[in-house]
Amino acid sequence: MPASPRIVAIGAAVPSHDIHAAFIGWARQRLTDRREAALFDRMAARSGIGHRWSVLPDAGGSPIDVGGFYEGGAMPPTSARMALYAEHAPALALEAIGALPDITDITHLVVASCTGFVAPGIDQLIAARLGLDGSVERLLVGFMGCYAAVTALKAARHIVRSEPEARVLVVTVELSTLHLQPETGIEPLLAMLQFGDGAAAALVTSKGSGLSLDDSFAATLPDSHALIRWDIGDTGFAMHLSGEVPARLGAALADPATRAKLTGGVDPAEIDSWAVHAGGRSILDAVEHALALDPKALDASRGVLRDYGNMSSSTLMFVLARLFEARPRRGVALAFGPGLAAEGLRFGWTG
Repeated sequence: MPASPRIVAIGAAVPSHDIHAAFIGWARQRLTDRREAALFDRMAARSGIGHRWSVLPDAGGSPIDVGGFYEGGAMPPTSARMALYAEHAPALALEAIGALPDITDITHLVVASCTGFVAPGIDQLIAARLGLDGSVERLLVGFMGCYAAVTALKAARHIVRSEPEARVLVVTVELSTLHLQPETGIEPLLAMLQFGDGAAAALVTSKGSGLSLDDSFAATLPDSHALIRWDIGDTGFAMHLSGEVPARLGAALADPATRAKLTGGVDPAEIDSWAVHAGGRSILDAVEHALALDPKALDASRGVLRDYGNMSSSTLMFVLARLFEARPRRGVALAFGPGLAAEGLRFGWTG
């Protein structure tokens, strides 16, 4: 029998600077059309987001104020943004790792991140600061977007199944606020309204009590590659998030064959724990309606969205952390990202 991989601990961290209100003020000023400005106000109020956190220092108010990274509307080059990524991403990741009770005897390190590039890689920087032995095997999951946490956990699952004594440290770290763009259109401004910074860490082993990592699934919607994109430019990474995404996801999840693949043939009503990527209120609404879920089924996801916004790959880990203490009997983790693709896995409580 293969080993039974499980998450035995989850830690999470966000920076101390809440930039949500400051961004709303900045974005609204960029909309010169009164009707668009009124629509932005309504959408911001209905977003389900109360806070988003940033590694950018509080320069007396926000990153756009005097002394801030974006002072006076400045749009620093990608090189300056990557320098901040190299400084802050490892530090925030270590905060999340520090919330784990025991990271001794780590054999493998799996890191997911899509908001920065640096070499030596973020995995090497984290390993060095943790003092991990050079024999620890590393895997970097880069630029896969919001579903990268699922990919990282699936990689950890495969490692533990093949090496039952493995102790795999899984880390996600995203600094989305390094990529403010000088947009003046309502759709890109609403897309940027979603994103914040955060890091999470999980320990995956074959021993102890925790969330079992069971069968996984993946799907890519046809003719959807342009709906979610990150374009690397001279002034950071520009996010493109189409307003069509919720409807397309909802239609896909309403398909009986897709739904059976998602749940393993179990009626969604029999799933007692849903860890759905909090990509935005409309996306959570689409999942809830397509699967005919109880209105409280996505409370953990909605709570993460409210308190932190969309932290790309780290978001799903924050949701799993909220579900961990409940010891769910049967659960489904689901996340979406560029492709338009969905990645997920089933989980439960074991040990």
